[in-house]
Order: sequence, then C-alpha cells, then structure tokens
Amino acid sequence: MAGFDSWAYIFALILYAPIHVEAAIAQPHEAQAQTQPARARNVISQPLPKLNGDQLTVQVLEVRFDPGERSKPHTHPCPVIGYVLEGAVRMQVEGGPEKIYSVGESFYEAPNGIHLLSANASQSAPARFLATFVCDHQAPLSSPASPRQEGPQP
Repeated sequence: MAGFDSWAYIFALILYAPIHVEAAIAQPHEAQAQTQPARARNVISQPLPKLNGDQLTVQVLEVRFDPGERSKPHTHPCPVIGYVLEGAVRMQVEGGPEKIYSVGESFYEAPNGIHLLSANASQSAPARFLATFVCDHQAPLSSPASPRQEGPQP
C-alpha cells in the first residue's frame, strides 16, 4: 500500500498550500507565470516513517498558547507536522536543539519523541499553530512523558 501512504502524506501537506484554482483556469500557464506572483510554496518536505496504509487517518488540531504559556513534557504516537499561524513557538524534542518557529514556518516531530519544550516564545503575545497528525492506529494524540522520560526542566 505504498501508493496509499504517499497520498496520505501529500494530503497532509496540501492542507497548508494556498492554491488559487480560478487563476490557473483563467490564464494559460505561460501567461500566468509572467503576470502572477507565485501562489504556492513548499512549506515542508519530510519523509514519514513506515505506516500501515490501511489504517491511515489525518487529524489537524489548532493549538493555542497564551503569552508565556507552555505545555508539560509529552509524547505523540504519530508523526506531527506543525505550521505556525500566529506569534512564535519554542520547541525542543529530546536529543535536539531548542528552536523558535515564527509565522509561516513549519516543523516536523517524529512519533514517540519526548517533547521537552512546547511553549509560546513571547511573554506578551499569543501564539497559534496547526498540528497535523498522520496516524495508522487509534491512540490518544498526546500523552504525558513519564518522570524518567522528562529529564531536566529548561
């Protein structure tokens, strides 16, 4: 079912691509390229782990953080693709560096990684991002990291 896996991945990425179909239909491709600015951009390209194509589901959540808010350390059973809609978020998965993502930027979180830091990067403005989960089994989308998993708090 490799073809099905590919379609699910493409579907998840298309959720973030602003496409203006009426502009593409109204003008021939060459004329459009000369008169129209680019209407789509590649936001993220990330290989997914092997998934069971017979059980794939895609779920998109909007996550909001108030100024200075953070979540507790946690894990996700499925790959997650994030896209920042407002503000900026600070993220760190165990073994990786802390990163700040701003509006229009995206990030990938591998399944079962320990998310030590998920927070609003601002003390004065809210932050929002879309989290797209690509799952091949039923499970809670987020679970607290066990105390032995959490490690030191930043």
